[in-house]
Amino acid sequence: MTARIGVVTFPGSLDDRDTQRAIRIAGAEPVALWHKDKDLKQVDAVVLCGGFSYGDYLRAGAIARFSPVMDSLIEQAKAGLPVLGICNGFQILTEAHLLPGAMLGNDHLHFICRDQKLRVENAETSWTGDYRAGQEIHIPLKNMDGRYVADQYTLDKLEAEGRVAFRYLDFNPNGSLNDIAGITNEAGNVVGLMPHPEHAVEPLIGTGRTDGLPFFTSILKKLVNA
Repeated sequence: MTARIGVVTFPGSLDDRDTQRAIRIAGAEPVALWHKDKDLKQVDAVVLCGGFSYGDYLRAGAIARFSPVMDSLIEQAKAGLPVLGICNGFQILTEAHLLPGAMLGNDHLHFICRDQKLRVENAETSWTGDYRAGQEIHIPLKNMDGRYVADQYTLDKLEAEGRVAFRYLDFNPNGSLNDIAGITNEAGNVVGLMPHPEHAVEPLIGTGRTDGLPFFTSILKKLVNA
C-alpha cells in the first residue's frame, strides 16, 4: 500500500507543489490539504511547506498556527503522526509549540537565498533515517525570518538530548543560536528546519544535488516498516 503524505496549503504558501513533487519522486502519494479543513484525510504523515502564510503579518507563522487544520495536526502529532515543517512550516511548528523556541528576523535584516552547507546531527528521526550522523549536505535556503532563538535552558536541553537535527556549516546565514538549522521533538516524529529539501531532489534543479531527497525516502521507509 502506498504511503500518503499530506501537504498543507495556507494563504501565502509557495512551495506546496514542489513538496508534492518531492514526495512523488520518493515513491509516496502526495495529498493536498487545505488550511481551512480539519480533516487530514487519513494521511500517514504531514509536511508544512515553505512560503509566507498570511503574508507573515503579525509574526511569521503566528496566524497560520490558528488555522482549523492545525487543531487536528497538533492533536495527531502529539499522538505520533510524523510532521515535517520546512521554513515557514518550521515557524508554524514553533508557534504551535510542537517544537520549542522561536524564529526571529535574520540578524542582518535581509532576505537571503543561497545554497547552504549543513551537517546532519541526528539521523534517528522519522525524517532523517536515510542520512548518517555527521554527514555534510547542501540544501537551498531562502528566508527572511530564519533566526532560531531559545532561552539557555532550552538550548542546553536540545543539545544534551541530541535534538538538534541540522546545523549550519561554514556560514551562519541568519544568526541562529548554536548554528541551529533544524530541530526535532523528543519523540523524533516532528522535525523543523529552515533550508528547503524539496528543492534538492533532482540534479537539474537547486544545488544540482539530490541531498534533500532522503527526507522523503526516510519517512517512506519509516511508514512502510512501521
